[in-house]
Amino acid sequence: MSTPHRSRRRTSLMGAVLAALTTAAAVCAGDALARVFPYGHRHRSVNDLGNQFVPFHAHLWDLLHGRAEGGMLLNWQSGYGTSFLPDYGTYLSSPFAVLVGLFPRTDIDLAVYVVTVLKTAAAGAAMAWLLRTQRPGPWWAAGLLGASYALCGWSVIEASYNPMWLDGLIAFPLLCLTGEWALRGRRPVAGAAVVALCWTANFYTAYMATLGAALVLLVRVVLTRDGVRERLRVCGRAAVTAVLGVALSAPVLLPVFLSSKQAYPGWFKEFRPVPAADLLARLLPATYSFSSPALFVGTGTLLLAAALPFHRALPVRVRLWWAGLVVAVLLSLQWAPTHLAWHVFATPNGSPYRQTFVLAGIVVIAAWTALAAGPPRLPALASGAGVLAAVALGAAASGLATGWGFALFGAGGALAVAAWGCSAAAAGPPGRRPPRWRWYWWRRPRRRPRTGTRGRCAAWTTTPPGGPPTRPAPMRWPAPRAGPRTGPTRAGPR
Repeated sequence: MSTPHRSRRRTSLMGAVLAALTTAAAVCAGDALARVFPYGHRHRSVNDLGNQFVPFHAHLWDLLHGRAEGGMLLNWQSGYGTSFLPDYGTYLSSPFAVLVGLFPRTDIDLAVYVVTVLKTAAAGAAMAWLLRTQRPGPWWAAGLLGASYALCGWSVIEASYNPMWLDGLIAFPLLCLTGEWALRGRRPVAGAAVVALCWTANFYTAYMATLGAALVLLVRVVLTRDGVRERLRVCGRAAVTAVLGVALSAPVLLPVFLSSKQAYPGWFKEFRPVPAADLLARLLPATYSFSSPALFVGTGTLLLAAALPFHRALPVRVRLWWAGLVVAVLLSLQWAPTHLAWHVFATPNGSPYRQTFVLAGIVVIAAWTALAAGPPRLPALASGAGVLAAVALGAAASGLATGWGFALFGAGGALAVAAWGCSAAAAGPPGRRPPRWRWYWWRRPRRRPRTGTRGRCAAWTTTPPGGPPTRPAPMRWPAPRAGPRTGPTRAGPR
């Protein structure tokens, strides 16, 4: 008998584990090479991390160990006393935050660093699981794309010193997953619980993730459901799930909203979109600017997403919708009305492109859509490479682009093309079915034995006259034909 196929859930779990391990190893290795705490003498207390977030986690440690002056309602350690629930809902309501209680109080910096690494790894695992839920594909490719999402420029450059924003990085794939459940009419209770968890962890980035997940669900509904009534039914299920989830998180959200209303307006800065050259430059690695979006998600991921509109293995409408969604979200970053809509209709105090992780997630989903349909042919890959070459050419006019950025961008593209060449060589000439062990073995259809009226193979139901059923000799299925077909090719009645 042939070896049974591994379950889809098991392979999805393998992809999620690969994404988490790859992400954690990359973050730790990068910090070790840069000699950043806890691997070197350089501190991590950049911007508000050392002034606000680490002290807040220290106060949470005091609460967990019963040493705080005050409780969940009032914090006597802040000025002459102030309410603590709004601060808790803004900075400390993440399920990962309580892990600081496992560390000594003198090592709060280390505890916050560990929480940051765990959040980043969890985001990669969640994205890998989402990709395998949307479309079948190789688990290792889903793991690598999930890691590219977790290691996007926004995560490494901006969210690394704003650990509560990383909850939004986790929330986007989780909310997209609840959209998949609504699309299939499954798990309504679990969907509402996931929405409540995401909004409780950090309402600010969860709002942005919800908008992005709604756009992804809209494309999925258009591409997979026919008829206005069925599409409206799916959207209604998703809306009810979102409303119930937000309502469940109201005990945490209500004090935060009331406090934010009393604190606004604060420092105001008019939004000014960055020049197009700077926007293209941020698609390259080794670039930085506080006032521009960190768009880099990995050269291989960008190559797959750029090749998607030219990938003929996919229907034209699929290519147009996903490519159009990527372009629309990218343009929404530059338009003032949509900029305000992304940021809860309040001008951000500081970084003006905090919703960039949503664009990174949509680019990863588009890349997975291209890869799950099979490796792009050479014309599609060349067209995608041409798009990236145009991006690099446009970025050359920006002062943000560096020589290291172009070198790393080209090296990543070369590695992606080399991986494509290896996969194409393993696939062989067009039309030849590859063996199961090759990289896209999941596309080989399963061959099942023909069954009788009771679901059993007819060869096992042969009953000789006057005796019990006998077990025939082992055979392959389907049985090979020895010559011209002159009668039944298998034992037993038809």
